[in-house]
Parts: sequence; C-alpha cells; structure tokens
Amino acid sequence: MEYTQLGRSGLKVSRLVLGTMNFGPVTDESDSHAIMDAAHDAGLNFFDTANVYGWGENKGRTEEIIGAWFAKGGGRRDRTVLATKVYGDMGDWPNEGRLSALNIRRAAEASLKRLRTDHIDLYQFHHVDRNTPWDEIWQAIDVLIQQGKVVYAGSSNFAGWHIAKAGEAARRRGSLGLVSEQCLYNLIERRAELEVIPAAQDYGLGVIPWSPLHGGLLGGAIRKEREGGAGRSGTGRSADALKNAAQRDQIQAYEDLCAKHGHEPGEVALAWLLTRPGVTGPIVGPRTGEQLASALRAVELELGEEFLAGLDEIFPATGPAPEAFAW
Repeated sequence: MEYTQLGRSGLKVSRLVLGTMNFGPVTDESDSHAIMDAAHDAGLNFFDTANVYGWGENKGRTEEIIGAWFAKGGGRRDRTVLATKVYGDMGDWPNEGRLSALNIRRAAEASLKRLRTDHIDLYQFHHVDRNTPWDEIWQAIDVLIQQGKVVYAGSSNFAGWHIAKAGEAARRRGSLGLVSEQCLYNLIERRAELEVIPAAQDYGLGVIPWSPLHGGLLGGAIRKEREGGAGRSGTGRSADALKNAAQRDQIQAYEDLCAKHGHEPGEVALAWLLTRPGVTGPIVGPRTGEQLASALRAVELELGEEFLAGLDEIFPATGPAPEAFAW
C-alpha cells in the first residue's frame, strides 16, 4: 500500500480510503468485520463513515459495527485513521442535525459512543450549513480539539468558495481549519476540476473523491448487463444512464479502451483518480472481500500517457475556472 500526507497536515493515510456505507444496510456485521480486517492486512489505514450511515430507522448502525470491530482489540483502533461526519438529521427534534455548535457537540459525543473510541481523527462536515456562521462552527470544533475528542476537521460536498470562506474564518481564529474535502469526482463527473479541486489545493486540503465508479457505471456496467450480472449498474442512476444512447456509447467506448489494454474498468477508474493532482485517495465501498481485492489492485495499476489521453477523449476534462469558460 502507498501512503501520502492528508493535505497540508502531517497525517499519513493510505491512497485508498475504505468506505463503510454498505456496512449494515447491505453487508452484515460479520462480513463487515472481515472486510476491515482484510483492509488492515493490505495496509489500508484510512476508514470513512458517517453518523447517518445505516439510514432510516437504522441511522448510526454503521458506526456501531465499526465500534464493535474496534472492541475486538488487536490494535485495530490504533492502526486506523478514523473519519466520520456530522450534518444529517439523526432525529425529528430541532437541533438534531446541521452544524450548530449544539448539534456538533451532541453529534460528536454520540458518534464516539457508537464507535467505542475516545477520539475521531477526522471530523467532516457532511454538507455546508448556510444558516450557521463559520465562527460558531469553528468555536465548536476548537472545543472538541482542546478536549482531545477530535484531531482534524474536513469538509464534504463543499463548493470552492465554501472552502475559501471556511479557510479564512479559521485563519482569523488562528485555527488549523479544514485539511480535506470529500467530493463527487470521477471520470464521468469532472466538474470538481473547475473550482473545488483548485480551491482545495490552494488551501492545502487533500481531496477524497466519493463514488469513484459513479454508482457502478464505470465498473463494466455494459459487460455485466450483457452477462446478466448487472449488480449496482442495473438499478438507479447507472440504469438510467445506460438508457441514454449518448451515455451508453460513451461507456461502451470506455469499456472497449480498457479491454484493448487488458485492464478491468473498475480498477482503471480508481487508478485514474490516483493520477489526478490534489487527490489523496478515492473512497472504495466494497460489499464483499472480492470487491476490496479488486480495488487494491488499482493502486499498482500504471496508466500510460496514451491510455490517459484516450480517457480524456472519451471523458473530456473541464479544466480549472476561469480558463474553462473564459479567455
């Protein structure tokens, strides 16, 4: 496994991030624990979760599964850089969601209890809260850091100007501020290249792409459809995309290019992200051990200049603003 610094921080993390969103809703506790053990065995040390994972009436279940795994001991917690998130509503009463100082305090304590740990390594804002001033947000985070309950703060789903606003507010307070941004970024969805990634680089944030396979669409969706094993690509966003002729032709061209070079589409999508400036590592959300093994192979996959150019032809880059839309 390769490691890199998380943004401008001194924290070293693996170049793949283990996403845990499937733990509970899709993957049971026993298999989830086996996947986390396999991740550690492969040297993967960066785990991502959120307080709302488990969804619906089971919100918090994913954190509980991870907490039960930590409780097994064997250095599991010490070898893990643990990231979780706050923002989503965890109940029906006011102040059980968003980024008020009150909710941040309560949500952090609840996550710590479910995770069976005394600190969160990376506490991420799951979305921007336009109704809470940044001085209030940073005051709450600074208290948690002073208490030893949080080490670093990160963002998710922020626009470039949100990153700038958060950074300037932290600077005025003499706080470290954000060290990472978790955003939707993959070969199909490259709009983060306009302003989010340039802002993250300028402020020293590591970029953590989520949905690197775009809901399975970049994981060999057409081939799996043909073979009768569509999986995730047979439902939701991926299925709708394949009904669009232009999108289907684009995905077919992608799969043909991968086949020409003897590569698996899903591994290429991950490996491509690892070549992108500013990217710390993509989040992989395996439902099985086999899917984790496939993701791990992407770290060692080298994509030549000709292949990268071919990918850009199929999925054109946006480029940074303002050059992307101005002289």
